[in-house]
Amino acid sequence: MGPPDVVVYNAAIIQADAPGELSVRAHKDAWAVNVVGAITAAAHVAPAMVERGAGTFLVTGGMPDPSPDYVSLSLGKAGIRALVDLLAQRYDPAGVHFASVTVGGAVAPGGPYDPDDIAEHYWRLHTQPRDQWEREIRV
Repeated sequence: MGPPDVVVYNAAIIQADAPGELSVRAHKDAWAVNVVGAITAAAHVAPAMVERGAGTFLVTGGMPDPSPDYVSLSLGKAGIRALVDLLAQRYDPAGVHFASVTVGGAVAPGGPYDPDDIAEHYWRLHTQPRDQWEREIRV
């Protein structure tokens, strides 16, 4: 079927944890899902998207403001923002759009973070003309 037109990386370990509370292993596990999974997925699809000259890779961000009650998630989402920046610098010139949708709270129908509204942001990023590409939308 060839490379996908769009990839949405929407994985995270969401857990309450205070500074110093998690073991090294638990931090590594959270980082593996929150950041390493995204870079691994990108490494698998970006080269084929570059070869085709088109594609969109979207990441669900969160924690626009770090919280000492969610240390591993705060660190992971900061890592995701940096990762999207790095990948965009590398692949945007080749026609592959890297961007994130940063969701500032719990997703629930009818609430401020309604999944239908969030999906519209993903769609808008995917369908943007190349000269109008955005790197992040904060919901």
